[in-house]
Amino acid sequence: MRARREFLRTVPAGLLVVTPEAAFTYQANSTVEVGIVGCGGRGNWIAPFFPEFAGARVVALADVQRENLASTAEKLKVEPGRTYIGADAYQRLAESKLDAVVIETPTIYHAEQGLAAVRAGKHVFMAKPVAVDVPGCRTVLESGNLAHRKGLSFWVDFQSRARDAYKETVERVRRGDIGKPAFAEVRYFAGRPWKDKGTPGMDPGQRRIRNWFGDRVLSGDIIVEQNIHVIDIANWLLGARPVKANGTGGRTDWRGTPNEFGDAWDHFAVNFWYPDGVHASFASHQLTGSFSDLCVRVFGIRGCADTHYGGAIRILGQNAWMGAERDDTFRGGAIQNVKDFVQSVRESKPIYNYEVSVESNLTGILGRTAAYREAAVTWDEMMAADEKWEAPPLKLNW
Repeated sequence: MRARREFLRTVPAGLLVVTPEAAFTYQANSTVEVGIVGCGGRGNWIAPFFPEFAGARVVALADVQRENLASTAEKLKVEPGRTYIGADAYQRLAESKLDAVVIETPTIYHAEQGLAAVRAGKHVFMAKPVAVDVPGCRTVLESGNLAHRKGLSFWVDFQSRARDAYKETVERVRRGDIGKPAFAEVRYFAGRPWKDKGTPGMDPGQRRIRNWFGDRVLSGDIIVEQNIHVIDIANWLLGARPVKANGTGGRTDWRGTPNEFGDAWDHFAVNFWYPDGVHASFASHQLTGSFSDLCVRVFGIRGCADTHYGGAIRILGQNAWMGAERDDTFRGGAIQNVKDFVQSVRESKPIYNYEVSVESNLTGILGRTAAYREAAVTWDEMMAADEKWEAPPLKLNW
């Protein structure tokens, strides 16, 4: 495993920038061409950012659902010959003439699609999380290392890490403004992000794909797919990853509601042990929008770093500081990530954050494993188990 360069060590800044000899060369005013893999809600939301904010051009699309592909092609004015449908659509897109691949599919497919893109010599922009299981995380690490050797960017879309207020908060914690971190409160309270999108007579496999947010195998469950935002912030602020966890959770009875499809849990309660005696209490629910807050608070004897995704970001205590009263984390962070990624391609200065992305992904998997077992699980035990989740078969097209 030493060949993986001890990837579970924290990279403090969460960013590695190099200019390798093998880097691509672009003219200063050339247009970066990208392809979108996944034409669902997230893909359609983020795709316009590439031309609007980064001057890139969306030239190709891939999906397994014909309806999604047709509507997105019309919206983005992609030529019919550059739309790919079917289980291998991502592969054909990656092998076509373009500079970068944007992956916005159900989580379980991210790892294989990212590896295919890098093998085809393409830069990768990937939605978080990167995988649903430990083997998938290892594959993403392999892809990132290969991209590094080839001089290709491999960027994961964690919005908080792109925001100045979050960056400054991390710096202030590092320099001791709150004292040595001792305890963290990590919360993801939100409404249900999915509802049954099925129609009468729909193929069961297609219905499952359309409702992938609520499917444990496809999404990794909410602690990995959704809650990873605050888990990543906690790791970043603490400058480490946990060594073990215990927890519990479950799924509420949703019968009689329009949200009953799927098997993902809708609440978790997990305790994380970090190095040097630091503890974190994590809780999440996606039951009701009546109270929503994506919050990470880190406490030391001099104060508290109080951060809210999409809200206030500040330091309380002896060294009080207001970073943002209401941060535009979700949209603003995604736009900045798109801009940074396209710029890295255009200027042949690759950027990477796959190591910290994998680390945060594995932290979510650790919490999920502990909650499923309702027992203490160490990081090393999770890695040694190497549990793999199998993706369902996809039809040629739906």
